[in-house]
Amino acid sequence: MSEKINIDTWLRKDHFNFFNNFEEPFFGVTVEVDCTSTYKEAKEKEVSFFLLYLHKSLVAANQIENFKYRIIDGEVWKYDEIHASATINRPNGTFGFSYMDFHENFEQFRINAVKEIRKVENSTGLIPASSGENVIHYSALPWLNFKSISHARNYSYKDSCPKISFGKVRDENGRKIMPVSIHANHALADGFHVAQFVDAYQELLNQPALALSTV
Repeated sequence: MSEKINIDTWLRKDHFNFFNNFEEPFFGVTVEVDCTSTYKEAKEKEVSFFLLYLHKSLVAANQIENFKYRIIDGEVWKYDEIHASATINRPNGTFGFSYMDFHENFEQFRINAVKEIRKVENSTGLIPASSGENVIHYSALPWLNFKSISHARNYSYKDSCPKISFGKVRDENGRKIMPVSIHANHALADGFHVAQFVDAYQELLNQPALALSTV
């Protein structure tokens, strides 16, 4: 479900009109999160660390209203829920796009996500996901401890989906630290909203996932 925003009465009217005319309206930051608890949780429960930290980021994003805004044909819409369009790496060095439905319950999310990952791994090509606009574009670069990142962009396409990338986990003073890059369309969100996401994400990384099963 989605709701059309009345731009004329919207609190962000001036911000939207200003940044929406930019050729590149996206801004990005890279932060570091402490994923020690989530890493241990994944190992103890024998579940995918990638899917666990991905799910927690999606839970956090769904808590931030501005991450649910999308620009469609010049209009702003707010979705009730946003899902994941994640790149899946294959053993041969290529990757494909996936689509993963959001479920607040990790086990439900995991079951469907594993099926999607297997489908992409056993396919070739990019497999563009028919996911629509209500997604976050995710990517993982587990080989790189990056400090910043940029994304390939088609400037003729008015993209408004946030983009979140995860980097290589490193050990530091007994903790597991992971770089996370967040890019958002400035017509829809500001640094304040990105900070809200980061705070919510770190809190979720510090606590067990909802209904995490050992099955």
